[in-house]
Amino acid sequence: MNKMGTIISFTFKNKVKTKSFMITTLILVLLLSIGMNVPYMIKLFQGDDAATKITQIGVIAEEGNRTAELLKAFIPPEGLAKVTVNQYASVDNADLKKALDDGKVEGYLTFAAPTGDGVPPVTYHSKSGELKGDVQVYLQSALQQANTQLIVGDKLTQEQVAAMFAPVQIGTEQLSAGANGGEATKEAPPVINYVIVYVLLILFFMSITMTGNMISAEITSEKSSRIMEILITSASPLTQMFGKVIGIFLVGLLQIAVIAAAVAANLLLPHNATILTDFNLDLGQLDISILLYGLVLYILGYFLYALMYAAVGSIVSRTEDLGQAIMPVLMLGFVNFYLPLFSISNADTTLIKVASYIPFTSPLSMLLRIGIGDVAIWEIIVSLLILLVTTFIFGWLAAKIYRTGVLMYGKRPTIKEIRKAMKAYKI
Repeated sequence: MNKMGTIISFTFKNKVKTKSFMITTLILVLLLSIGMNVPYMIKLFQGDDAATKITQIGVIAEEGNRTAELLKAFIPPEGLAKVTVNQYASVDNADLKKALDDGKVEGYLTFAAPTGDGVPPVTYHSKSGELKGDVQVYLQSALQQANTQLIVGDKLTQEQVAAMFAPVQIGTEQLSAGANGGEATKEAPPVINYVIVYVLLILFFMSITMTGNMISAEITSEKSSRIMEILITSASPLTQMFGKVIGIFLVGLLQIAVIAAAVAANLLLPHNATILTDFNLDLGQLDISILLYGLVLYILGYFLYALMYAAVGSIVSRTEDLGQAIMPVLMLGFVNFYLPLFSISNADTTLIKVASYIPFTSPLSMLLRIGIGDVAIWEIIVSLLILLVTTFIFGWLAAKIYRTGVLMYGKRPTIKEIRKAMKAYKI
């Protein structure tokens, strides 16, 4: 046990100090930090007044003009640009000319002769001859509401007219089979669950792939340099294999913890205080079971793939051949990742349900179903048991391959040669 602890400690400390680990982790943290602070940086470069700037538009109309009064009284719905409408008696007004010269007023509206009960034809005048998109949307909404108000007269209040143009909110509910065979409604998962699942899928895939490559590369490099022959005399092959797997597992956990800490630190920055609400995310709606099940699935999934990477690394004598040797395991990892990633909009497809019981794909497919799908407790338990049993089987198989593979040099052994060598060693 002391030798196992020594190998775990040595592997962990050795890998954490490597430049590749430090640079990779630093790049991930920097990319996350930049991504989370992009809105703030945009505001910073635009200036403090950019976000709060109110566009001023003039309207040429005599005192008492009903259309002008409705434009000035328009209350925009949330999301429209901030615009102030100022009324001037004529285009020759001194205040209007000064405001245009100073850039305080973007342009002004003029009305043609009335042709009916609604708003007369409108023309926008500006130095550039163009109308900004956000201002155009504002003016179209304001003029449309004014047009309705003029047509209906006093039959509707201004608040009622505004209510007519207010956007209708549409909620979503998921249909699931009821107990009597009918259809029962199920409330759609909150947005925060989709975000957490999406992040965990990427994080777990990157962690398992990176640490798996670390394990196979470590074993192959020791074998190619003949250091393995010395190590075999000081600790048993099983102790070495599991010591390396557990040590690099701790490295993966450390990397995930650093990334999580970076995200938390960025969320605590003053200018990011409203970043979650801006994207309609509520941490209070987060289902904690996603994180708990996610941790269990990550641990089991890591050891399953790590043992396969260790077994493959032990039968390769040259680091140049490692890339080709681990390709099948790498392909399994890609399938494990891309299946749930491309099904994130519909987590209850038959493909995902089947994949959640296959050990090589269940770590991330079951995570998807738990987070945003419809899954029963017994299904989770069955999936975890299958994954656990498969991990133990592959642990036994990897131990036999590792025991015989680490001392086999020269060309890569065939499956027949490995089987023959494995029969001589019993666990």
